Amino acid sequence: MNAAGWVRLLAVVSMPLWLAACGAAEKTWAPDAAVQAATYRFDGPPSLTLYTAINNNTGAGEHSGLMINADQRVLFDPAGSWTHSKVPERNDVHYGISAGVEHWYVNYHARPAYHVVRQEIVVSPAVAAEARRLVEAYGATPKAMCARAVSSVLSQLPGFEDIGRTYFPKTLMEEFGERPGVVTTYFYDDDEDNANPLRQQDHPDPIR
Repeated sequence: MNAAGWVRLLAVVSMPLWLAACGAAEKTWAPDAAVQAATYRFDGPPSLTLYTAINNNTGAGEHSGLMINADQRVLFDPAGSWTHSKVPERNDVHYGISAGVEHWYVNYHARPAYHVVRQEIVVSPAVAAEARRLVEAYGATPKAMCARAVSSVLSQLPGFEDIGRTYFPKTLMEEFGERPGVVTTYFYDDDEDNANPLRQQDHPDPIR
């Protein structure tokens, strides 16, 4: 067997073990009353906002999340560990994403070891509505499958069909950043206790 054959064989043998290591999806279903009470309507234009946590030591992407501003603003945080007592969740979709809640989310991921890349793009009301429908129908996501879940949703949206379904958050970040009109911001936090304000800066160069 040649080298390419051994690589393919190793991938086939390793995949079940890798998927098993991802762990089972954690299903969560907040009651109707809690979801309705948390409804937050942001008065900005319909938009999609991709968050990527980047390891400051390796430069690798570690997590992906997607905020959707449709008829209400929700956050799709597949396989994420972030939760808040005032933010009801249904299978990785969080409701009531006000400016304060968004700050909590970013601050949770930004720390000395990681920074957060925020990429926002304005879309049509129809695209935003479809994105919300897709994330609500996606179901709970197994661990380590965050980028796969977000990229699967995005690739089904008009204007985003060329985004590849990937397991790698940084690959997704780079492809999303190629859209015309994307506004990119970096968030840093050098405090282990998250007691100090986040440092924010607009990204001066194209995403690489």
